[in-house]
Amino acid sequence: MECTFTLNYQLPSDNNDMDVIMDRLAEEGCDDAMVGVGQPGRMALEFVREAPSENDAIESAIEDVRRAIPNARLIEAALATT
Repeated sequence: MECTFTLNYQLPSDNNDMDVIMDRLAEEGCDDAMVGVGQPGRMALEFVREAPSENDAIESAIEDVRRAIPNARLIEAALATT
């Protein structure tokens, strides 16, 4: 099943190098996300991820981001409306 959802994060104040963050996200499996950084210190990731369920897709993405940016704080997770 293909799931589309967005994860919004507060980035740690000592981790502002977006090139490094983008590289880490790709290395940890988040290459299926578009990244937006409109607000300073915030990051939104819009995923289109294959998984058995929506819950599995979101949980796996959260874990991938946690490995890439351990100190980022998840603010919101939202499924795309169709």
